[in-house]
Amino acid sequence: MTSGSLNARRRERELAELASGERVDVIVVGGGVTGAGIALDAASRGLSVALVEAHDLAFGTSRWSSKLVHGGLRYLAHGELGLAHESAVERGIMMTRTAPHLTRAMPQLFPLYPSTSRTQQALVSAGLRAGDGLRRAARTPSSVLPRPRTIPAAEALALAPGLSPSGLRGALLAYDGALVDDARLVVSLARTAATFGARILTRLSALSVTADRVRVRDGVSGDELDLAARQVINATGVWAGTLTGSVRLRPSRGSHLVLAPGTVPMGTTSINIGVPGETNRFVFLLPQPDGRVYLGLTDEPVSGPLPDVPTVPESDVDFLLSLASSVLSRPLTRADIAGSYAGLRPLIEGTGGRSADLSRKHAVLAGSDGLLTVVGGKLTTYRRMAEDAVDAAVRLAGLSASPCRTARLPLLGAARREDLSLVDAPARLVAKYGTEAPRVAALGELDAEFAAPVSPGTEITAAEIVWAVRNEGALDIEDVLERRTRLALVPADAAAATPRVAELVDKALAGLA
Repeated sequence: MTSGSLNARRRERELAELASGERVDVIVVGGGVTGAGIALDAASRGLSVALVEAHDLAFGTSRWSSKLVHGGLRYLAHGELGLAHESAVERGIMMTRTAPHLTRAMPQLFPLYPSTSRTQQALVSAGLRAGDGLRRAARTPSSVLPRPRTIPAAEALALAPGLSPSGLRGALLAYDGALVDDARLVVSLARTAATFGARILTRLSALSVTADRVRVRDGVSGDELDLAARQVINATGVWAGTLTGSVRLRPSRGSHLVLAPGTVPMGTTSINIGVPGETNRFVFLLPQPDGRVYLGLTDEPVSGPLPDVPTVPESDVDFLLSLASSVLSRPLTRADIAGSYAGLRPLIEGTGGRSADLSRKHAVLAGSDGLLTVVGGKLTTYRRMAEDAVDAAVRLAGLSASPCRTARLPLLGAARREDLSLVDAPARLVAKYGTEAPRVAALGELDAEFAAPVSPGTEITAAEIVWAVRNEGALDIEDVLERRTRLALVPADAAAATPRVAELVDKALAGLA
């Protein structure tokens, strides 16, 4: 075990410390990318920190993204140059300094068919060139994200064999950032925060919050506890309004379909399909390292009570299948869907209009009672959101803290890309664990039982399950299937792996007792 290891034993010890009456500088409510980012920022400045999460790390919106690290191209179309530049800067920081091991360049193909007018082509091309200007302004080298260019039809079909050749006159090719796994980014942030002493406490539901106190219910023991802080930060995203009345949000749903490997011949290049009647909205076919393809996303307003786990409505399924089929050589049907997921975005209430047109800017709001709440934003800009939140906490509570250092603070497992290629472990593990991959692989080398996959049809090994329980804070089989391995994105894969994973989780937890 290391200082960055999260597990049941550490949780029990650190919760007991807080329950005894210890007062920390900052309590963060919410274990998504924003909350984990805040915990890391605050702890790395020398503040004492506790993060409380009702369920598990990345339980909410943070695991339901398109897995993209956007450069802010879309915001240029809305005239939000500052937000576009901020996104490009944060993308560069993540891809070159803080998380090269968890990110990769994603080639993006914009196919040109007769339905694409020359004016539309010119607009998209101009946007891609502007986006490349943002990349240069953010000092992200072209070796990480190459420049955009126009390519002929033959090259487009070579990159994306699933495209329909009929009427294809070429394509625009650009590059953006992508995550290997959005939930893994959150876990890495939390574990890195733990190396600086942050207490990362899942299964703690916040029953009530004030500026300096959080009453929680322990989901393990059922006990209710009062935790004290000099400043509490509400980072619960789309659910922020359930803890304070000072926030007005307009949630938006983004739906994705999961296509099994081989459904669409993709290679490593995504296909971006313009939404008819829209100038800057696209649906994506996004190939993943494991062969799956994500088809998304929608942008629809959501009203009424917010579910813990949103679902994809039939209307979104029809929309995504129809639009993707319009550019593919073989139309997609419901039989091609292996799984689906939807996420809720915490968009700040605007002056009207569609949710698709609301700004993705973030805000740090102080309630009349002094409670700080972080809302808005997007996964790519989590680090800047965290910096602004901690800056506000330091000012409001009069805390003594060092300046923010997260722009140059590598997450656990990070290394330069050229060094990652030299890590002595399977490439698949390096892409998930970075420089920690040899430690994961070593579990299988010490015990052949741990080297074997947990079920036919997956490469995920028993060693990865044990690692998740011992080091990544997984407390039960659901944590492992849903958020540490993502097997649950395809229900059939999860069902096949469940017996073996359950056995491994029980043994690993017993070893921590």
